[in-house]
Amino acid sequence: MSTAGIAHADSAADRQKAARDAMRAVNAGMRSNYATLKANLTQHLGPVIIVQNDSQGGTYTLVDNGQKIEQLQPVDEIFELAKSIAHVPLGIFSVLAPYLDPNNILPSQAKYIDPHDLKMVAFAGPRTTAWITPLQDFGNTLDNARRQLEEARLPGDLHDSCAKILEAAHEFIAHTVRARAFDMKSYEDFSGSVYPSIRTNMYWASKMQISGVGNLMTRWRQQVGDDAWSGLYVVVLTLWTTYELNQNSIIIKNFMNQEKVQTHLIDLMTAQIPTDAVATALDNLARIVQDNIAAEMVFCADQTTADALKGKQDLLSTEILQLLGNGATAGTAGALTKGRANQLVCPFHNRTAATAAV
Repeated sequence: MSTAGIAHADSAADRQKAARDAMRAVNAGMRSNYATLKANLTQHLGPVIIVQNDSQGGTYTLVDNGQKIEQLQPVDEIFELAKSIAHVPLGIFSVLAPYLDPNNILPSQAKYIDPHDLKMVAFAGPRTTAWITPLQDFGNTLDNARRQLEEARLPGDLHDSCAKILEAAHEFIAHTVRARAFDMKSYEDFSGSVYPSIRTNMYWASKMQISGVGNLMTRWRQQVGDDAWSGLYVVVLTLWTTYELNQNSIIIKNFMNQEKVQTHLIDLMTAQIPTDAVATALDNLARIVQDNIAAEMVFCADQTTADALKGKQDLLSTEILQLLGNGATAGTAGALTKGRANQLVCPFHNRTAATAAV
């Protein structure tokens, strides 16, 4: 290629890059404006209740006009104590699990336990007794709790269930250490024996949480007033493992405007407990609120896409599903959708048949 030809090719490539960068700048500008709106809107949100799930039953924060009004943990400490002792079998499992025999699954568990999962969990295998010391250490913690249990002044049946769990754990640990061996069956014999007591602890934890959260919601409703309360948003931050049927969400929704529970009770899944739960919740809520308005105004010609923007659905999801389902390719997508009012492969379904295709 001649020098002139090379220069022409370089010039064309430069123009293409500049043109594409100019297009990218449009999205960057949109995102900057969007972020500014969100930051400003955060200062005007309210009333909002933000719940950070924790071992005490939840930290609750009331926010209005972007400002914290009150923050507290409303659940009686009996909740935490009942759950703490109910977690004893899980604590023992956590020590022993790496040393299980991944090739020895009980017949009764064969259809429930994934062998691949078991092999990953039982990464050390039964060839070592390195579990003995950490198991003894945890056993000492349990024995200390049992010695002082009477002084905790628990309700009668909760005291008895806690004692049963701690004593059974002591016996299991002592026998296992003496034998220097365990397997899935020996552990399940122990965990199965204390399950009724665990259920008692679960009852008391639930009873305390319902009472504490219910009393707080009633007080805050009186404080906020019925008119403002009718538009209340609640954001519950939780890890994936408790994302569905979250204990706080189940209780809270009974105190909300029932017509708005589906849109105003937001279970926000987090990868880890955020450093600032309130800031995280308000940032996400601001996006939800502004998208609710943007959806109707930006996609005024298409309710289906408007609803997608207002919800959890990615705007391209309908198009992708349709293309995959119809065997369409990127090269034929334009022919399938362009200018077709109410064409099924297009996500932009019109509100009425008379509306022109977008």
